[in-house]
Amino acid sequence: MSRKIIHTEKAPKAIGPYSQAIATGSMVYTAGQVGIDPSTGELVSANVEDQTRQVLKNLQNVLEAAGSGLANVVKTTVFLKDMNDFAKMNNIYAEAFGENPPARSTVAVAGLPKGALVEIEVVALLS
Repeated sequence: MSRKIIHTEKAPKAIGPYSQAIATGSMVYTAGQVGIDPSTGELVSANVEDQTRQVLKNLQNVLEAAGSGLANVVKTTVFLKDMNDFAKMNNIYAEAFGENPPARSTVAVAGLPKGALVEIEVVALLS
């Protein structure tokens, strides 16, 4: 089975030695995305709602570059700087994934790149 490196300018550039995503077989695996605006390279704001919206937009753009989309996501992992932000993140997340959301794990972490409040990675089916 081969693997294809996925890259799009519509999502932040990798800030380390990793790819935005890898497609292999019928699946695409994304790197975690934080709420960075790809046009500025900076976090969109200091609140978890705005950052979550940007994270999901970045993920959608990466998935589209791979030939997939949020509707094809089967598993997510959410990393939160503060579990007290769970409800705020969850409301935005629910808007993106609707009535048939993917499986999900959510964990609290000590820190995230660039001081982000939320990071999300996904596994999705290729269209």
